[in-house]
Amino acid sequence: MCGIVAALAARNVQGILLEGLKRLEYRGYDSAGLAVLNADGELRRQRAVGKVAALEEKLAQGALSGHIGIAHTRWATHGKPFEVNAHPHVAGDAAGGCLAVVHNGIIENFEPLKRELEADGVVFESETDTEVVAHLIERAFGETGDLLAAVQTTLARIDGAYALAVMHAEAPREIVGARKGSPLVVGVGIDESFIASDALALLQVTDRFIYLQEGDVVRLSDGRGIEIFAAGERIERSTHTYEHGDAAASRGEYRHFMLKEIHEQPAVIAATLEGRLSGSRVLESSFGVGAKTLFARVEQVHIIACGTSYHAGMVARYWLEKLAGLPTQVEVASEYRYRDVVVPKNTLFVTLSQSGETADTLAALRYAKTLDYLGALAICNVPGSSLTRESDFALMTQAGPEIGVASTKAFTTQLVGLLMLTLSLRQTRGDACEAALVQALRELPATLDRALEMDAPIAELSEAFAEKHHALFLGRGTQFPIALEGALKLKEISYIHAEAYPAGELKHGPLALVDADMPVIAVAPNDELLEKLKSNLQEVRARGGQLFVFADEGVALGSADELRVLHVPRIDEILAPILYTLPLQLLSYHVAVLKGTDVDQPRNLAKSVTVE
Repeated sequence: MCGIVAALAARNVQGILLEGLKRLEYRGYDSAGLAVLNADGELRRQRAVGKVAALEEKLAQGALSGHIGIAHTRWATHGKPFEVNAHPHVAGDAAGGCLAVVHNGIIENFEPLKRELEADGVVFESETDTEVVAHLIERAFGETGDLLAAVQTTLARIDGAYALAVMHAEAPREIVGARKGSPLVVGVGIDESFIASDALALLQVTDRFIYLQEGDVVRLSDGRGIEIFAAGERIERSTHTYEHGDAAASRGEYRHFMLKEIHEQPAVIAATLEGRLSGSRVLESSFGVGAKTLFARVEQVHIIACGTSYHAGMVARYWLEKLAGLPTQVEVASEYRYRDVVVPKNTLFVTLSQSGETADTLAALRYAKTLDYLGALAICNVPGSSLTRESDFALMTQAGPEIGVASTKAFTTQLVGLLMLTLSLRQTRGDACEAALVQALRELPATLDRALEMDAPIAELSEAFAEKHHALFLGRGTQFPIALEGALKLKEISYIHAEAYPAGELKHGPLALVDADMPVIAVAPNDELLEKLKSNLQEVRARGGQLFVFADEGVALGSADELRVLHVPRIDEILAPILYTLPLQLLSYHVAVLKGTDVDQPRNLAKSVTVE
């Protein structure tokens, strides 16, 4: 994976493909490439490691000209980020190949298919799973002479998640695309058509799109136009007009980047899940080749991180022990390497970082590699970062650029990544995931959209904090780390001193702070600890404290002058930490705006902490 662009036009498509790749750079990637069919019907390809600018520089020295082409930005999953592993991949006997393919996703059964092809004499030039697809389609095309039929035959043989775009020198005015578990859109132009993994890549050429559904296959061709097939039958899909498409580095309609990034969370969480769920399970290959074998040996987990990422790790401890039955330790990276660490047998080392360049986390990883860990896994937002390069395995979140210093969407995508890790470890231990939980995970983006509708009432509630200097956050179970994260956000951007405690600890000290001038914020999902939490809240009310509670819509807490309740959409309790993060982010944001602080660049803080 990461980005796909394809074009069939009456003009040279090189510029269209390059611009499309540039518009997909926000996703993160480590190489880029494109292929076109020239006027002589020859397939020509150019690839480069690094940024799209490196590819553009190569093309400046030798441009590719043609009216049909495909392009790709890649984040390495199968094979290191070398040019030989970059997309497009080709197959066929002609010099440079006859067929070219680009692919997002993971082909789970590529190894037996590769052995089968090698037994037939196919020689592979890359380490990727995608090249297997190229050779399978080429072999099927040799039998049928029809590109659409060849793709459909191949799809019946592959397992996993994919979005594909394919072209062939012997079908010179035709592109075939397909999707399963990874998005693909068709751009509708005037006498020209396009395919991309994201509509943003094509806004330069069209604002009309057909969003392919799971299992769809599409053929773009001269004469026949755009044809879509499902289960082998021709069908129709609606065309939609794209009405807004701000660049990732622009605030667009939002006052601050932080607010924009809070509202982007449903989309980036959907992108993080993209291509990584199949049926009622998580694809272990999402974590890299060999991850499933490694996961089967894991008996303990150590999670190391800093700041917000540390809070994500704290939530994951509850998940890993409850769902996967794995003892888990979570530690602040800046402390980890300054003690004598005892590593239990078969322990997986997990690091979390938005940038992948956090100095303390990198130092902890390097120290861990001198110890007897089973392996090192990074969950990170930046492909090609030091953390991902130096780890044995990596799961890339798809948060896109996060410009606000106070992390929002990077945190929630880390939580999604950690839950996928938990479910993968559960699966490899022989316990099937609950189908209802996986379905709730699929529905999470829509639930988060509903939570964002709380923006206006939270803005109103924030006025109660404008003159405050201290705040106390409470949570129980998985919500305690979310309370910690809420307190961190408030102090980061509003400069209000905030602390968080497990609600059951109130009587062990924090109650001494509670009075009418100390706002107390609590998160109250409808879980097994709800009744305990209600008792803790009564302790606050009895001492004249002012309570602000974010509660499940099915929880009745009453209302009074000292108690204000905002209801949060109902959700599976496992996913509640992700959902309840959003209202706390919105609260911190609106309080900071009222106090007039620099929301996106708070004093004394940096986005990527690259010093110890």
